[in-house]
Amino acid sequence: MNILFAASEAVPFAASGGLADVAGSLPRAISEKGHKCAVVMPLYRSVPDKQRKKMTFITNITVDVSWRKQYCGIYKADIDGITYFLIDNEYYFDREGMYGFYDDCERFVFFDRAVLEMLKVISFKPDILCCNDWQTALIPVYYHVYYRYQQGYDSIKTAFIIHNIEYQGSFGKEVLGEVMGISSYNAGLLEYDGRINMLKGALETADQLITVSPSYAWEILDPWYAHGLDRILVTKQHKLCGILNGIDTRLYDPSTDPEIEKNYSAEDISGKAECRKALLKELHMLDNGQPVIGIVTRFVNHKGLDLIRCMMEEIVRTGVKFAVLGSGEKMYEDFFLEMARRYPDRVSVSLGFLPELSHRIYAGSDMFLMPSKSEPCGLTQMISQRYGTIPIVRETGGLRDTVRDNGGENGNGFTFKTYNANDMADAISRARKTYADKAEWESLIKRAMKCDNSWSEAAGEYVKVFEGLIES
Repeated sequence: MNILFAASEAVPFAASGGLADVAGSLPRAISEKGHKCAVVMPLYRSVPDKQRKKMTFITNITVDVSWRKQYCGIYKADIDGITYFLIDNEYYFDREGMYGFYDDCERFVFFDRAVLEMLKVISFKPDILCCNDWQTALIPVYYHVYYRYQQGYDSIKTAFIIHNIEYQGSFGKEVLGEVMGISSYNAGLLEYDGRINMLKGALETADQLITVSPSYAWEILDPWYAHGLDRILVTKQHKLCGILNGIDTRLYDPSTDPEIEKNYSAEDISGKAECRKALLKELHMLDNGQPVIGIVTRFVNHKGLDLIRCMMEEIVRTGVKFAVLGSGEKMYEDFFLEMARRYPDRVSVSLGFLPELSHRIYAGSDMFLMPSKSEPCGLTQMISQRYGTIPIVRETGGLRDTVRDNGGENGNGFTFKTYNANDMADAISRARKTYADKAEWESLIKRAMKCDNSWSEAAGEYVKVFEGLIES
């Protein structure tokens, strides 16, 4: 099969979150199973010079954005057996940052049309066009409305991966004709609750819908998780499935990681103690024998930070230490900074996106806290397991699928069910009691490190789904 992944970001060119990791890792894992994969994404200003030097210019075309005729340059780069196509338009993408602009609708309308127009001039002819999140949600819509009967397009199947249903690309009705160039005849594909909803268009027109964990596939049929789209999703269950994300086990490997103090493995975990000691020294915290809890996250509400805010001071007073890394909503940034000011010997807070420090927190912490209100998949709990740092999570989405409570056989973490601060504190308390038993804790570390969270199994599931599409 030839599979083209369309995404608004992808490692190693541009990244702001888990989508980039998936778009960079999944194609490589599928290609290792004998299929040809390519990735297409915008050419942002932030693409590093190191990667720009690998790019070659193919050609330029003109792309329709409603009544506008826009320049589109097409670049190509081959990295690790994957072909990357980068869509160039300086007006739309030569900016500081990737998202959050007043014309995001127009920017990604342009990108989505460019992806389909690009197929006329490149040698890569996809059997599957796999789109990711709302920024690429119009690709299956445009294919359905304008391209499926054109010569060279008739055999393409479209798949759409929902990474987080909260982000839908919802805009006023005026964008339908003025920006998208879609007639009122096809307005029903995109209209939802009095607005134009790009994600809803993908739900209507894609041949296959995929979520990033099995649990999330059935959770989003519930209004609590669906952010208003449950009414349409319950009618699309016949083409909805969930496939658990993996992690890049080459990037996150404590036996070879150059960013940590000392390498270690599940067979010999002695180096983890050195990593813990080095982390405490780097963060200016003394070792009092109590566990270190790591938090690496975006500071947004659905990550469960209100639970942490409710109980953190009480937990800190027991002697537990926190190593916090992240950025986001100011109220959470201010809260964590205030905690670090009050307890400088027990709370360290680093604001921003610091990949090197995140590796040292994964390796040097004893536990990893993720009390998410919702979590489509989550990568950090799998990364923490890889480093033998025991996750404490709420049972939701991918957290439910990857973390088994230590109260049962083959446990690899600690879980709690209800979205309640006291239940979270109880899970932390149970983890601390286990931590006090060094032999049991060492066994738990080894079980966590032996979990297979690689992309290999997920890639096999994607191949089965894509082969089923082609045969249908």
